[in-house]
Parts: sequence; C-alpha cells; structure tokens
Amino acid sequence: MSRKALVLLFVATCFCIAGISIAADKGPADMVLQAEKDKAKKPKPAVFPHAAHQEIAECGDCHHSAADGKQVPYEEGQEIGKCEDCHYKGAEMPKGLDSYKGAAHKNCKDCHKKVAEEKPELAEKFAKCMPCHPKT
Repeated sequence: MSRKALVLLFVATCFCIAGISIAADKGPADMVLQAEKDKAKKPKPAVFPHAAHQEIAECGDCHHSAADGKQVPYEEGQEIGKCEDCHYKGAEMPKGLDSYKGAAHKNCKDCHKKVAEEKPELAEKFAKCMPCHPKT
C-alpha cells in the first residue's frame, strides 16, 4: 500500500472514530443541577437522572437555544449550553423564567404533571419535591 493510501486510510479512520464518539456523547448519566449565578441562601440542588430521562424523552423536550431574545427549538447536533446562560436574574426574561430555578421548575414540573396524568401511579411521587431534591 502506498504512503498516500495509508495517510488517507488513517485520516478516514480518525474521522470515523470522531464521528462515533460525538454521536455517542449524550452527556452524563446523572447530573446535580445547582444555580451558580443566582445562588440561593439555602440551596437545594436537584439530582437529575439524565440517562433515565433520555430513555423516555427527546433532547428537544428539555433543550433549546435562543436567537434575538427568542427561544429556538433544539436541532440534532446543536451545542447544549447551560440554562443559566440565559435564565438568571437581570436577563430580562418573563417572570418564572428569569432564573435557572424558575426555568427548571417550569419545565420539570410541567412534564411531571403531564406524566402523572398519564400514569396515575406516579402522581404521588411527582407531587413532592423529593424525587429531584433528596434530603442529604
């Protein structure tokens, strides 16, 4: 095999490996969600089972971006930024979305409410703070 063919084979292999690792990167399995910009006096970090949610939801159910002050729906391959990049006090967001906590509560609680209506056996669990904010 010629040197040129070996170099091309090596480059193609690198691109394939990079493509597979990028496609496979779905973020961490579990996350601890905690505001950094608008820190609470008594913070209650949320434990978020990211991988478990990926099994039942699409990325765009939670993630989006923004352009010109407007929400833009998630598109496959889009970079996932931090919610707090836009959702923080002083960011001129509507009330309830003007903090990381507010945006997360709206998104999470709305979804949990919908799921509890569809699966009544989860209603009691989702009516409390404990699934997300375990006592330490």
